[in-house]
Amino acid sequence: MHSESELEQQLVKNIRKFLLEMGNNYTFVGNQYRIQVGERDYWVDILLYHRRLQCLIAIDLKIGEFEPEHKGKMEFYLSVLNDKVRLSHENESIGIIICKNKDRTVVEYSLKNTALPIGVATYNTTNQLPKKYRQLLPSVEEITAKLRDFY
Repeated sequence: MHSESELEQQLVKNIRKFLLEMGNNYTFVGNQYRIQVGERDYWVDILLYHRRLQCLIAIDLKIGEFEPEHKGKMEFYLSVLNDKVRLSHENESIGIIICKNKDRTVVEYSLKNTALPIGVATYNTTNQLPKKYRQLLPSVEEITAKLRDFY
């Protein structure tokens, strides 16, 4: 299993692909985006900006199952972003919590009374390359042979 930090680093490393997956209206603001409240620093995993919606999009990455307390953390981030980072002409920030898995009922009860726009999504990882891509990529043997040319 990967850590949340490793997941974040892979997304940032492949930020162009990630943004295209999200749609063509997103711009990358930063990762581990620092927000300061009082004397403490807090860090938003990934901060995007949506050009059409004209708002910040805070993404919190979780390698495990969605837990109700994740909502509270996201509400905190959104409140701070709206008060301290958002410009006067921009709309309120949106939060996306990306988890390895979720129980829909737990998510529904967690988000039931929130006034802030928060979504919960899941991701999948696999060790198997989908069949439709196998014919488009070289085999392990072909890659090994090509790598030998570099030694």
